[in-house]
Amino acid sequence: MAGTSSDIFERLERSRFRARFRLGGKEAAYLAEKGPEVIQSHAADFVARRLAPAFPQNDGKQTPMRGHPAFIAQHATATCCRSCLAKWHGIPAGRPLSEEEQRRIVLLIMTWIDRNHDAAAT
Repeated sequence: MAGTSSDIFERLERSRFRARFRLGGKEAAYLAEKGPEVIQSHAADFVARRLAPAFPQNDGKQTPMRGHPAFIAQHATATCCRSCLAKWHGIPAGRPLSEEEQRRIVLLIMTWIDRNHDAAAT
């Protein structure tokens, strides 16, 4: 993944589409109920199953727009499909994601969740 996480957040904030995502009441309640460790575990599983393969099933449509904090964060951070990973993060499609790329994607998702949840709480 190219650049630092602060660089990518600055770029994402300039996108009207990406900047509009927020945790809804259901997602925030789910986060509060399950805790960040469980959400991170879910995010890692979503990334491994839905993003990591070279050619994910239903690529471009595999990440719902609501229902889980990680899904919202994936759209907000452009980690929702392989074309967004290529465009925003410089990770080409057509090859599996490395373990390190998967870890960095999950970290980006969780960083967005932390920032968004903290902003909503204040």
